Amino acid sequence: MTIASAGDFRDAARRRIPRFLFDYADGGAGAEETLRRNVSDLSGIALRQRVLRDVAAIDLTTTLFGRTIALPVALGPVGISGMYARRGELQAARAARAAGIPTCLSTVSICPIEEVAAAADPFWFQLYVIRDRAFMKDLIATAKTAGAEALVFTVDMPVPGPRYRDAHSGMSGPNAPLRRLLQAMGKPRWAWDVGVRGRPHALGNLKPVLGNRSGLNDYMGWLGANFDPSIQWKDLDWIRAEWNGPLIIKGILDPEDAREAAAIGADGIIVSNHGGRQLDGVPSTAHALPAIADAVGDALTILADGGVRSGLDVVRMLALGARGVLLGRAWVYALAAAGEAGVAKLLDLIAKEMTVAMTLTGVNRIGAIDADILAESGAR
Repeated sequence: MTIASAGDFRDAARRRIPRFLFDYADGGAGAEETLRRNVSDLSGIALRQRVLRDVAAIDLTTTLFGRTIALPVALGPVGISGMYARRGELQAARAARAAGIPTCLSTVSICPIEEVAAAADPFWFQLYVIRDRAFMKDLIATAKTAGAEALVFTVDMPVPGPRYRDAHSGMSGPNAPLRRLLQAMGKPRWAWDVGVRGRPHALGNLKPVLGNRSGLNDYMGWLGANFDPSIQWKDLDWIRAEWNGPLIIKGILDPEDAREAAAIGADGIIVSNHGGRQLDGVPSTAHALPAIADAVGDALTILADGGVRSGLDVVRMLALGARGVLLGRAWVYALAAAGEAGVAKLLDLIAKEMTVAMTLTGVNRIGAIDADILAESGAR
């Protein structure tokens, strides 16, 4: 099929991978209202079309945390993305490096930190709130040794959200292993490429606590048992003591929490509702972002994720107050559909779509994208 958009990659991914994996990436919490709002609210942001503005030369480069990158975009952390293609996190990191953007690896990745860090540039690492502080400390040290340039600390998952699709698809629930096996048998190309050639399937960064056990049951069980709902802002002091690089707090959705992040000395925040996968019914990122940018935009670097499916969406997020955007589902769809080449093509599409959007809104550099390019209906 012809691939011209992230939506095309989504369709291709649905055909290629087992249902339990597609629904795990595609789905959200509860009735998925927030998931849908992330997309619809962002796509509803209207831009001002301007003409005769001398936009012959468009510069997409920007600087985040001291590094110049080719696009104001990073691959966001997505758990078990190594199951969507053979050694999937590694393939995605190679595509990101070729495109000149960062890769942020999830704690619960298939490929371990060392494997992905060797292929990524820049390399960021995402850390969850885990009950075992000694294990967290070891993960931070491993990421530092591997050359991670930023630590992304996810704070909006003290408990996993209710994800109904996972129970229906076989990711969780009764007889889940058998249901997943039957689905895999129906996708022979994926089963050979990932199920056979993509081993080991163990969670690479969790080997110290899981040993050589592998499989999605271990993953789901570990998530439920090890996240720590007791953590408070003051507990982040020890993370700052262990990590001397840029610290980015992921999962901020309220201006008061954004101010707290600035007060503890965070270098950046990611305005995010976890892709609509945690508390259904909270505001979309596009809705929450402007007030947060107004509250702390001069104090730290604001990034955002949620609902971004195109280069036009990236421009919208920047106009709403973000300095950069993390992709999530979009790059996983591309990875599932066509591996490294799919992620590379997605990033090329985003760059081209950004160029068109900037040209037709009359701006020729990333730093010039602000609320001034919003039409009245999309104004902050």
